[in-house]
Formats: sequence, C-alpha cells, structure tokens
Amino acid sequence: MKEAVVIGLGLIGGSLALELKKRANYKIKGIDADPANVQKALELGIIDEETTYDGLQNAEVVIIAVPVNKIGEVALRVLDCVESETLVMDVGSVKGNICREVASHPLRSQFVAAHPMAGTEFSGPEAAIYDLFDGKVMVLCDVQQSDWRLLDRALSISKLLNMRVKMMPSEEHDRHIAYVSHLSHVISYVLGQTVLEKERDEAQIFDMASSGFASTVRLAKSTGTMWSPIFLENRDNVLQTLDEYMENLAKFRTLIAESDDAGLRKTISDINYIKKVLKG
Repeated sequence: MKEAVVIGLGLIGGSLALELKKRANYKIKGIDADPANVQKALELGIIDEETTYDGLQNAEVVIIAVPVNKIGEVALRVLDCVESETLVMDVGSVKGNICREVASHPLRSQFVAAHPMAGTEFSGPEAAIYDLFDGKVMVLCDVQQSDWRLLDRALSISKLLNMRVKMMPSEEHDRHIAYVSHLSHVISYVLGQTVLEKERDEAQIFDMASSGFASTVRLAKSTGTMWSPIFLENRDNVLQTLDEYMENLAKFRTLIAESDDAGLRKTISDINYIKKVLKG
C-alpha cells in the first residue's frame, strides 16, 4: 500500500488525508504539534497511525499543512529526512517566502509549492470533510524548480482531487491571492468587529441580520492562529490591496455623503460587471 504522511491535521491536511485514503487507497500517517489533534484524527479515521520525522523514509508523498509561517522550517526538516523518490508538497496560501527558504536545499527538486484554493471557516481535525477540493483550483508555483517526475505526481494528486491546475511564479501568486482571498478576510474581520462593537449598545441587532450579512461575515469565523501568519507573511501585498480598498471605500462614502444618486448608480453599475467575471 502506498504511504502518505500529512503534517498538520487541521481542515486542509485532514481533508487531504481523507481524500487520499478514499480515492487512492493510501495508508495515511500523521504528525501534528498538538497531541490532541493526533488523537482526534485517529478517532475520526482521518489517519491510520501517528508517525515522526524519523518515519518518513517509506512515504511516497509528504504533505505539509502547518501554519504558513512554519512551512519553510518544516519543509527543510522534511527534506532532510526523506528518500530520493519522495514528493514533498506544502499547501500554504503564501508561496514566496516558502520558496526562498527551501531554494538552497540539496533536495529542492523534490519539493512542489502548492496551494489548493479551497477551505471553510472551520478548523481542526473535526473540520476535515470529503469533496472539499472538487472543482477548485490547485496552484503550483515555481514548477521549474521541481523534478518533472515528482511534479507529475503532484499533478496526478491534483487530478485525483478533481481540481483544475494553474501554474505561476510564487511572487505572482502572492500578489493575486492578496486580492481574491486575503483582502476578503480582512474585510470580513473588520465588518464583524464593527458590528460587534455596535451590538454592545443594541443587543437586538443580530436579530435583524440577513443572509447577506451572514455570508459576508462568514470568513470572520476563521481563527487568528491561521490567518495572522498569512497576513504577515504576505504583508506587502495585503497592505497594497488595503490601501486600494480604502481609497475606493472613501470615494463610495463621498458619493453617499453628497447624496450623489447618479454617481452611486454609475459606480454600482460598473461594479456589477463582476457578475460576468464570476459567471453569474
């Protein structure tokens, strides 16, 4: 039986473990800094057994799903332990720093920098679910640095997960992801903060919250343990997107302050073009 090791048994790592067991009959071994996560993953059948870094020699693939600020450190440790035919993949949502950290390792070619564009607002082994990745995008970065045979294995895993694959430089990935993911989370957190502060004075405010509010603030349920490192690892790009967002927000505020009905209609109409971009 093929063997995979998943390091970090939360939502993404746990969901990948479930899929590799179900769709490819991998035996799954797990590593997590929190013993409670290992125990829960065992109880839920996410992993078959616990292992250590010393037990990586027989792994066909090692998936690193720890917080993004720890991935580079863990990747170097894994590359020190694996055999020459082992694929090492990470799943972090910021790639530039990780790729720079592993760049000079003798086994750099065994590493594939990957980002499955999937997730929920929940965390921990209990959050792991089947079919999380179906129809989503797997971004593979700096692929020219990876051995083509191991890159092909990463592509096969992506296909197994029913994902579409995009390849791009890590720096380009980090710029794009700041707009389409990281900024959305910042906005959701701040919206949640604003409403919570108001709720202290108006206890009934949440009784009036519609599905629109719930969907907009859903991302604010995501933990700081995961998202604070993401914001800081991609700090420059996130700050740029925030500056642009706040500039547009100020313009929108001015239109309202000046009772500019025509300007509001025009602005909203222009923004409605996003329906075509997102196909519906």
